[in-house]
Amino acid sequence: MTTDLERLGQAIKRTQWRNHRTMDTALHDVGVTLVQWDALRAIDRMPGASGHDLAVATFQSDQAFGTLATRMVDRGLIVRSAGQGRRIDHALTPAGRSALDQGHRIAGQVLDDLFAPLGEAERRTLADLLGRLTG
Repeated sequence: MTTDLERLGQAIKRTQWRNHRTMDTALHDVGVTLVQWDALRAIDRMPGASGHDLAVATFQSDQAFGTLATRMVDRGLIVRSAGQGRRIDHALTPAGRSALDQGHRIAGQVLDDLFAPLGEAERRTLADLLGRLTG
């Protein structure tokens, strides 16, 4: 019997949707959305990255990331400054660092719960398989 690839794709999408909704709800307590927390992670992980690189890292268009960054500046989570040429540099503020750190703690709890049905060997296998699909 062959695997129904449409159903497999839907199962992946449902898993991603569950992860997104659960994380977004949990991060509400920190005062950020999952999209904002993801941007904070990217800015922290990629010092000096261009807005375009940050957009790619967060699965957004350049325009969408620019709009998000503007909202995050307005909320005091990040600062933007002139970089080399036309590049805009992004950095976390103390409030952004706090939200990022709190988000890491929340994400750890949420992900432990989401992946609880899988044993360590199954998690490793899943990570390997997904890596092959995206690599």
